[in-house]
Amino acid sequence: MSSASDTAPLPPRHWSADVLLIDGSTAHIRPIRPDDSDLLVQFYSRVSDQSKYYRFFSPMPTLSDKDVNRFTNVDHVDRVAFVMILADQMIAVGRFDVIKAGEAEVAFLVEDRHHGRGIAQVLLEHLAQAGRELGIERFVAEVLPDNRRMITTFKDAGYHVAGGFEDGVMSLAFDIDPTTTAIGVMENREHRAESASIEKFFNARSVAVVGASRRQDTIGQALVRNLITADFTGVVHAVNPNSEPVSGLPAYASVTDIPGDVDVAIVAVPASSVQDVVLDCAAKGVHGLVVISSGFAETGDEGRRRQRKLVGLARSYGLRLIGPNCLGVINTDPEVSLNASLSGLMPPRGRAGFFCQSGALGSAILEKVDKRGLGLSTFVSAGNRADVSGNDLLQYWEEDDTTEVVLLYLESIGNPRKFSRIARRVSRRKPIVAVRSGRTTQGVPMGHSVRTIAAPQQAVDAMFRQAGIMQVDTLEEMFDVAQLLAHQQLPRGRRVAVVGNSDALGLLATDAAASVGLVVSKSVALGANATAEDFEDALDAAIDDPDVDAVVAVYIPPLNVSGEEVANVLAAVGEQSDKPLVSTFLGSEGVPELLRVPDVAGSTAGRGSVPSYPAVESAVRALAHVVEYAMWLRSPESEGEESGEVDVLTAKKLINTVLMEYPDGRDLDFHELHALLAAYGIDLWEPREVRTADEAVRAAQELGWDVILKATAEHLRNRPDLAHVWRNIDDEDDMREGFASLSELISDPASAGFVVQRSAPPGVPVGVAAVEDPLFGPVVSFGISGPLTELVGDKAYRIPPLSEHDARAMTREIKSSPMLFGYRGSEVVDVDRIEELIQLVARLKNDFPQLRSIDLSLVLAGAEASTVLSASARVEPVADLRSDWFVRRLNAQVEDTIPD
Repeated sequence: MSSASDTAPLPPRHWSADVLLIDGSTAHIRPIRPDDSDLLVQFYSRVSDQSKYYRFFSPMPTLSDKDVNRFTNVDHVDRVAFVMILADQMIAVGRFDVIKAGEAEVAFLVEDRHHGRGIAQVLLEHLAQAGRELGIERFVAEVLPDNRRMITTFKDAGYHVAGGFEDGVMSLAFDIDPTTTAIGVMENREHRAESASIEKFFNARSVAVVGASRRQDTIGQALVRNLITADFTGVVHAVNPNSEPVSGLPAYASVTDIPGDVDVAIVAVPASSVQDVVLDCAAKGVHGLVVISSGFAETGDEGRRRQRKLVGLARSYGLRLIGPNCLGVINTDPEVSLNASLSGLMPPRGRAGFFCQSGALGSAILEKVDKRGLGLSTFVSAGNRADVSGNDLLQYWEEDDTTEVVLLYLESIGNPRKFSRIARRVSRRKPIVAVRSGRTTQGVPMGHSVRTIAAPQQAVDAMFRQAGIMQVDTLEEMFDVAQLLAHQQLPRGRRVAVVGNSDALGLLATDAAASVGLVVSKSVALGANATAEDFEDALDAAIDDPDVDAVVAVYIPPLNVSGEEVANVLAAVGEQSDKPLVSTFLGSEGVPELLRVPDVAGSTAGRGSVPSYPAVESAVRALAHVVEYAMWLRSPESEGEESGEVDVLTAKKLINTVLMEYPDGRDLDFHELHALLAAYGIDLWEPREVRTADEAVRAAQELGWDVILKATAEHLRNRPDLAHVWRNIDDEDDMREGFASLSELISDPASAGFVVQRSAPPGVPVGVAAVEDPLFGPVVSFGISGPLTELVGDKAYRIPPLSEHDARAMTREIKSSPMLFGYRGSEVVDVDRIEELIQLVARLKNDFPQLRSIDLSLVLAGAEASTVLSASARVEPVADLRSDWFVRRLNAQVEDTIPD
């Protein structure tokens, strides 16, 4: 006889995940299994009597066989249970049982020594998401009044908790719909946990180098040497199986042999030995690993499998991992002075945090930083980015007071949706400058495990702009922008003054400014023999001019002149000015010694130092990027604004009805699509399908004439010559003439898909569309309708939620936008209505991941109204309903590396 578990459906794969706890350590959460009996019994034996009493409301020292069987055998539908596993032990269990349609009772039990780590909150998030996927709308719980920890867990989750009291027991109830408050709570906990995990690397007090060596020119020797020569303020331990002293340090055969605590282990052993090191570090209680070793995903299929096992093993024991195949980490804070990297060059103290992926490129980056005198606060080279990613660093740098500018060199983006969300928030506090390799080729390094991004590359660029990120093309340009951000004020606008002693360079600066959207409001040519006093007077006048937002200074010295006096003037003005000042000074790059302002924090150059660029065009381009960022900061901070009344329940019912009848999904018919759009305030005009002239006449009569006849077959759409449309049909003769003419023009009229539709007011044809990307989620696009738009890719993209500012930008950034604003004497269209339409489509797509695609392919934007004439949509089932929007989980290692 089969048990219930034998016939129960398997739980969805995405219900299993690695998670990060509030203290920055990892654990694994998954559905309970029948073979968890022993783990459950052992777990229960470690739980205190008080916690057992709180869970079951009576003394229950042990679990009977019947209890164990009931708790471990669930159907994953009406009875769902998740366990949390750490170091092969169960440390918590949470479950819900359906008590009636749409309502379930939820309960938790957490091992006492793991209280305070946010485990119950994580379990609640995952149980609530599983419940939503199963149609559960409400959780209830019975809690003893003095079980304040559990009561707090429910209330602090961001749900509206209602309660009652009867027979000495509190009855709590709350809807589990992911409210804005609940999502905000989850994101705040995610931020704290990820920031805490990175803080443990940067502020390590004890570091073990596993694979330390006495032999020169070895990786192990270089790591020890770099830690020591950087004057690391903590303790360095050498680990080598031979136990021979390394660089004057005693060596230990294993990490577990080291006396005292070890915070971080730097691993430089053969790839085949790294997993053994992980186990040693876990036994020792190490917080994090920096794996320098290569031989993982960058080497091919076998290496990818080895990397997946490495990450899974590290996380299963609570460890975070940087790498493998990485350069290492650096913290220039003199209180730490950590150089846990292969670079012998310790960068000077500065205001910028730098994240890159390639180890080889990391060395070149550090050399460039040193050459320019830029200075860094912290540096991470993540190598294959198997665990710790740029998202984690953004979370840390957001709160790090010593980091004022964030620099990213990205070779791949593992979770762009999360990256966008975090970057939007961080950019409001600190500027982010990014170089993204592979923008043209779409290639990623072999060692990076990423999934396919279906959205076009323009959508990725739009995501960067929407998040306020200054995206540049080269490392040189990144440093150009960074040195301006690190040392000067943000401009208030686009107006620039050019002050210099070279007419030729002044003209180049003016041309460069015009090409990048800046306006030269003042140009002062001082002449080749200008003195320091001349420069001071001109610069002061430019700074004081209310029509100037930034100043570009150009100084090329006459023969046999050092320029020191002019440098002193530039430095003094730069320090005192509330407007940014950039220069081309003696063709120097970076922040020359003469233009530096001392910094009490120990940085190479303080705030007010004047950055110099070897070419004036570079100075102007850097300034233009910073201007765009300053303008973005002035845009509304709203994550998305409501655009009219919508009927979400009607739309939800319609989509669910279709999917219940067609589990694999299908295209919506006109009546379904009309109802769906109407629920969001969008009126789709009805096309009447006709096959004969008689049917066309009847349809026109029912519509009241003033109609058009058009062919809608796929191969006839978007004909530039409009030969498949017959307009101005006012009576039967017109209709029959039109039907005959189109039938004659079209080679196969039977398959033309003729429809009759009311004539719309004249307007500009535009299109609004949205798709569900497997990584981004919803992506919205806008453009002028027609084949030319598709040919040249003239579309604007955004990632919902969209604000009014986002929609406004979309209608203005396409190259063909003048057509909406009276081009060549045409009427200006009602752009406000188009922008509202964009927001409505974005909101609809954002609300329903099951809406695989929606395309308002033909909207006539007129002066007084916009008419939606043609649209299509498809619904498909979604495995996890964007579950990572509503629960915390670490990125999983995918099976294959697929370029994004």
